[in-house]
This record gives sequence, C-alpha cells and structure tokens, in this order.
Amino acid sequence: QVQLVESGGGLVQAGGSLRLSCAASGITFSRCNMGWFRQAPGKDREFVSAISWTGRNTYYADSVKGRFTISRDNAKNTVYLQMNSVKPDDTAVYYCAADKTWARVGKSVFDYDYWGQGTQVTVSS
Repeated sequence: QVQLVESGGGLVQAGGSLRLSCAASGITFSRCNMGWFRQAPGKDREFVSAISWTGRNTYYADSVKGRFTISRDNAKNTVYLQMNSVKPDDTAVYYCAADKTWARVGKSVFDYDYWGQGTQVTVSS
C-alpha cells in the first residue's frame, strides 16, 4: 500500500520559514520523481516544485523561485520543501506527489500517480 505522509505545516508569520517533509512507503522511492503542489481555497491545485529521482534536477514555480528549496534523502524515503521568506500568498494546503513512471519531471497534477493527504500552511501578515 502506497503512503505519502506530509508533515511540518503550521502557522508562520510573513518573512518566516517552514520545512515540509513527505515520508513515502510502499513505492521504490529512489526511482520516483517527486513533486510538491499546493491548493488555496477556491483555487485549483498548482505546481510548486519537483525533483528528479536522481536528485540532480530541480524545478520551481516562478512564484517560489529563490525562496523555496526542494531536496530528497533516498536513504530515508523522504522529500523536503524548505520554505523561506514566506508570504501570505503562500497560504494553502501543500501536497506531496510521486511519479513512478521514470518519465521527465512533470509540472502537472496529471503527471503524478500518488498523493499525500496534505498539510496546511498558513502565513499571517
């Protein structure tokens, strides 16, 4: 049974930092591209960041480039999202996703096979 479990969300002031984690089980994590998406109330789920299964290639939405950093630890089956200089617009439920297909790293929700339950991030102004 595949499980992706996010943690690390919470309430933070604008300009602060948070580190999200996503622990995976039931998949060959080291062969999965991994992504982070977010969904604010009333909006579609949107791409935030992704990392290739090797960890060598990373991708970011323009809105978070320079502030967020994605990384992975294949020994721990975990992917991280370091969020710095957060803004109120970053408020959303953040989801971790796994792509098992060894394809190019995708930025669409349709590129991913498995999803976590999400973790709430709230940024106060």
